Amino acid sequence: MANVGSVIDGKYEILKEIGRGGMSVVYLAMDKHLNKQWAIKEIKKVSSNKKNEIVVKSLLAEANLMKRLDHPALPRIVDIIDSGVSIYVIMDYIEGESLNKIVETYGAQPQESVVEWAKQLCDVLSYLHSQNPPIIYRDMKPANVMLKPEGYVKVIDFGIAREYKDGSLIDTTVLGTSGYAPPEQHGSRQTDVRSDIYALGMTMHHLLTGVDPRQKDYIYAPIREWKPNLSESLERIVDKCTAIDPDNRYQNCAELMYALQHMEEDEEAYKKKQRRRLGTFTISSAMTLILALAGVFFDVASSAMDSKNYDQLISIAESADYQDKISNYKKAIEIYPGDTRAYMKLLEAYEYNEEFGEEQSAEFSALIPADKTVFDEDSVEYAELNYKIGMMYFNYYEGGESGESEFGKRITRAYDYFKQCAEESPAEFENRETAECYYMICTFYKKYILSGSSVEEASFDSYDELLNEIESAMDTIVSSGKYDQLAFYNGVFMLLYDQRNGMESVDIDKNRILTLFDDVYERAESIIVNKEQSLKLQNEILDNYEDYRSGIENAYSQRSEKE
Repeated sequence: MANVGSVIDGKYEILKEIGRGGMSVVYLAMDKHLNKQWAIKEIKKVSSNKKNEIVVKSLLAEANLMKRLDHPALPRIVDIIDSGVSIYVIMDYIEGESLNKIVETYGAQPQESVVEWAKQLCDVLSYLHSQNPPIIYRDMKPANVMLKPEGYVKVIDFGIAREYKDGSLIDTTVLGTSGYAPPEQHGSRQTDVRSDIYALGMTMHHLLTGVDPRQKDYIYAPIREWKPNLSESLERIVDKCTAIDPDNRYQNCAELMYALQHMEEDEEAYKKKQRRRLGTFTISSAMTLILALAGVFFDVASSAMDSKNYDQLISIAESADYQDKISNYKKAIEIYPGDTRAYMKLLEAYEYNEEFGEEQSAEFSALIPADKTVFDEDSVEYAELNYKIGMMYFNYYEGGESGESEFGKRITRAYDYFKQCAEESPAEFENRETAECYYMICTFYKKYILSGSSVEEASFDSYDELLNEIESAMDTIVSSGKYDQLAFYNGVFMLLYDQRNGMESVDIDKNRILTLFDDVYERAESIIVNKEQSLKLQNEILDNYEDYRSGIENAYSQRSEKE
């Protein structure tokens, strides 16, 4: 794989890793000739690996397909380089956030925003479908749509797009993302333009409700069953897009675009039609009926709550205020204590409100069953929960014994969760290496620093081993999200400052400490953030940099003065 600082084809200098997939890595690079930034997707060739051969062919097909296209919502491919060992695809670098990350962070999105995004996506799909032969995208989902700062969307990842072959009964390969892909994409018949319309409908459904269709127990329900304030017209559009039979969907993007552009007229026409059907009723009786229906709806919602509808509780909590969020997540946990989703949402609520002290810790701990077998302890979801709990304690916890240092309190509480991640999480858990580094930091503190009769004295070797682990993790963390990166950098930042005297006392090289310290600062400073939690972590590093660096230098200068 390419390394930071290396130059590809004599002109593309690798600046940093910005993404990683199963068999490819994406870097941010600087064109030394044009002084312009590009994204570079690298895939390493592995001879005798059949899966790799398929991915290489898919990548080249994607690149060659995109080179022919010209649309403002599609990234440009400007170069394809085959080094013999790896293939590099040079493309536009797109600043922004995926719609998937946006809905994960902020929950269901406003109707106006989703409709605007849907129009833009409808336009780009229409462009693809108008090619000769038509190009079927086949992987429309929030994760493949980037929202740029100015509000426009870009569609990324053409790895499974295909040209439509008239007369072919079925697609040769079952691909796509479960939950978004239509039934025909799973081998029952050939995909066509209506398949992309289905996926766009499911994408709209996810963005409007905040409910992820990839969940194992997901059952489709109209959007207004999740969010009653959404328009009836929009509900009919989404339902038509996602019809099981392609013949019952919009037959092309022009039809769908017209529906999106005339939602208000359709809403009024629908209401008039309903009034005509109820012509024998007076206005007052119609109002009575509407109120009765509204009453029925709220009775159903209440009944759903009473009947412990786990998914609906989570969905309702998304748009509730802080206290109601907490209440609904607790109720959901009581329904299915072995499902990790409500625990994760509860932690996110604490985090967003910047509250995770003794009270929240006790409240959360009381919800976790003593019998851990209710969880699937071998699952990625359980590992993610433990990692999230560890991160909350490591970065936010306030409380504990008055004699403990602030950092020590956090370390003590985070230890068991990072230990679980490091020792028992499955191999496919993405944050395993980072969790192992956190675990080592916690272990170091428990063994050498925190008060107790069994505390040993930290040696040169113990510090050296810890620093080696951190330096290795610095290369791994760049593939994580912005928040995870900043959380890790902040932890390292505090550790280097907190342990400056200990490292000086065992002759750890000052330049090594300062180089690592400056590297943390530079990486943190270069991250562009707009979320409150990430900004808080970033500012903690940037605001304390000068004082902490001076503190490290003073620890070493005092020794020189003594000598």
